Amino acid sequence: MAYSEDHIALAAEYALGTLDAGERSQVETMMAVDTEFTGIVHAWEYRLGVLNQMVGSVEPRPIVWENIKAAVGHSGAQAPLVLPDAAPSPPPMAPVFAPAPAADDSNVIQLSGRLKRMRTLASVATALAAALVAMLAVQVYAPDLLPDGLRAKPRIRTVEVKTPAPPAVPSAQYVALLQGSSGGPAFILTVDGATRNFTVRKVGADTVEAGKSLELWLISDRLPQPRSLGVIGAGDFTARPVLASYDANMINSATYAVTVEQAGGSPDGKPHSAPIYTGKLIETVPAAR
Repeated sequence: MAYSEDHIALAAEYALGTLDAGERSQVETMMAVDTEFTGIVHAWEYRLGVLNQMVGSVEPRPIVWENIKAAVGHSGAQAPLVLPDAAPSPPPMAPVFAPAPAADDSNVIQLSGRLKRMRTLASVATALAAALVAMLAVQVYAPDLLPDGLRAKPRIRTVEVKTPAPPAVPSAQYVALLQGSSGGPAFILTVDGATRNFTVRKVGADTVEAGKSLELWLISDRLPQPRSLGVIGAGDFTARPVLASYDANMINSATYAVTVEQAGGSPDGKPHSAPIYTGKLIETVPAAR
């Protein structure tokens, strides 16, 4: 239901306690039959409750009560109002203009009541705004004066501290030039000392005939026979991690050889031809000390 400004002003005045007995009775009757209007009254009571929380109780002075008792005691026998002597009034003059017709009293009373309620509503809005400004000022400059429920909660700002990552420690790098009988390098074998992964780079190796594959071998006097490290691919680079199962001393002292095997590599894990390219590792980048 849409309510007029008069209804809203009535609800505000009821919450303030400025209505007379007849108007309060009217508001309470409307609240009894209209739950939405009751909600408007309760909303005003909630808004105006801030004023009650910020204003403490004040005990009146004793002279105030004495004046009230004296006024109540003499209310039944009030002395007549006596005007001071004055010069006699001149006789009334005849009116020049005809008197204006009397206005409708009911319309005047209705407009007067509406104006009163609009002024009351404006006063309530001004009081609420002033109360909020005052409460914000007290929260900032003197929060101890407010109840716990009205105090601003402190904000805790968390700062994330990032620990810098430790600098990468360079690992040792080893390289072997696998050469043939002509002396020119055919492959470059690179081994990472930390991960023991290796990469074979094709440089000047001859093209293998069809149906054959080039296979890489590790030869060490600590092994009963050469160990296959896999077939070298047809591309320029071949990378594998198979050296991770060998210790560092064997990797560094071994001889690396390439043989020609059937397509796909040796079927039994043994070389079936003499090596055509061989070489040994040398340290090119030392490990960090």
